[in-house]
Amino acid sequence: MRRDAASAVGERCIGAGQFEQRHAGGAQRDRGVGIELRGNAESVCRSHHILGADLEAEIAVITGDVPMGVSPEEARGLIRLVMLVNDVSLRNLIPAELAKGFGFLQSKPSSACSPVAVTPEELGSAWKDGKLHLPLLAQINGKPFGKPQAGVDMTFDFGVLIAHAAKTRPLVAGSVVGSGTVSNRDADGGPGRPIAEGGLGYACIAEQRMVETIREGAARTPFLRFGDSVRIEMKNASGHSIFGAIEQEIMPYVR
Repeated sequence: MRRDAASAVGERCIGAGQFEQRHAGGAQRDRGVGIELRGNAESVCRSHHILGADLEAEIAVITGDVPMGVSPEEARGLIRLVMLVNDVSLRNLIPAELAKGFGFLQSKPSSACSPVAVTPEELGSAWKDGKLHLPLLAQINGKPFGKPQAGVDMTFDFGVLIAHAAKTRPLVAGSVVGSGTVSNRDADGGPGRPIAEGGLGYACIAEQRMVETIREGAARTPFLRFGDSVRIEMKNASGHSIFGAIEQEIMPYVR
């Protein structure tokens, strides 16, 4: 069964289960605030100026009713739909917010979801053990930026994430749980490499900037600017788009 993803969403966006090299320094990602979801083609708008706008290409699931204290095994059976999300971040606001110890608020504007959500059964063998085992394709300004494998290096599968979120409260049907930005280590276990260097690239600019800092002493890839465009998509083994594409342009905010 395929559904309009936006109409299936009920409550909130939570969870971060993916290995991410940009958090290797030990910063925790605690998110306790509801996230507004936009359509797949709505512009990413900023007020006045760019604040380090960055894409975060993720997998997300939509749950049925989840009872408090559910086990990871039980939680996997409560996943109703799977979709893609661009969990946009404003990087220049994050350090000050994390320093306060209350997680993200102003640094996490509206997220965008794919136009279509599908059931786990429709994904066939690509859905296994609470993970989606296909490349997540990200483009910036029409150029390939990342194609990391969504099921590889995912530290916590969706069953674990849902169980964690439901430890002290039930989750209503329609709750959205995100994987965290998809990220892969290189074959040697070190940081991933850009596509131009034969690697799988990245699903957020912050990770590429972190790798540049480690290797070259300074980041050189800029964050998104007005006029830049982002496309996020996933294709099946036959090359067909599963969820449709998230396509967004960075635009000034107009009231």
